[in-house]
Amino acid sequence: MYSGLLIILLPLLIGYLIPIKNEIFIQYINKMLSGMVYIILFFMGISLAFLEDLDSHLLMIVNYTLVFFLSIFFANLLLLFLLERVDPWQTSVKQQQLPSRWRMALDSLRLCLVVVSGFLLGLTQWHWLKFAEHGSEYALIFLLLLVGAQLRNSGMTLSQITLNRKGLLIAVLVTLASLAGGVVAAQILGLPIQAGLAIASGFGWYSLSGILITDAYGPVLGSAAFFNDLARELVAIMLIPSLVVRYRSVALGLCGATSMDFTLPVLQRSAGAEIVPPAIVHGFLLSLLAPVLIALFS
Repeated sequence: MYSGLLIILLPLLIGYLIPIKNEIFIQYINKMLSGMVYIILFFMGISLAFLEDLDSHLLMIVNYTLVFFLSIFFANLLLLFLLERVDPWQTSVKQQQLPSRWRMALDSLRLCLVVVSGFLLGLTQWHWLKFAEHGSEYALIFLLLLVGAQLRNSGMTLSQITLNRKGLLIAVLVTLASLAGGVVAAQILGLPIQAGLAIASGFGWYSLSGILITDAYGPVLGSAAFFNDLARELVAIMLIPSLVVRYRSVALGLCGATSMDFTLPVLQRSAGAEIVPPAIVHGFLLSLLAPVLIALFS
């Protein structure tokens, strides 16, 4: 356990300790991060194709994905709606013109196509493709190094994180609700509680959760984690504009870790500039927690 935790936390910490002042280099890191995600997901698809008794495993992935998504999604809804009743988010900001939700959804689905492409290539069973598992481990270490650098240079200070009560509170509730949903899903599916907690700790960060869970528990649970978190983001994109009118905490919480990047434009245009600081704090904290919790529960 400690060696696995060290492999995850060490590159994350090294990347976080690297100060980067050059804006062009920061943009280059972001581009490299996107590229590494595609590479690792491609490797994940190849590994999936090398499973024995593949047909039954595909059914298991669909079953695991549905149970985990529904358990975690409704646990989040329950706690976030309770927060709305206890501490409603008052605002008078009107919605702006929204970006195309379908276009954003298609951008996310491109990642699914990368996994499918790797899977189809893996079905050829070429012997050299068996090295994909080792290649994904090295790529993962480099990815975590880039993630640490990205978090360090996100512009968030400790005071900004701790002083934004709303973003911090929603992040705490989302963490608790997601872990509770993971436990329920694990009980339903007969999986170890630790595996359920690990999958629930992705918080919508599908590219990272799929990679780390695959490394810890194999491609079946790794694929389930990936599709579970991807479904969370897609559903959030579709629900934000309607939920944000009356239930801002719910809309923000459903975004999970993506509220500081991918779903931020939808939140901003739906709720105005006032939601941006809590959204960034919320996403930052969950992005920081995700790899740490997945490592601990793995």
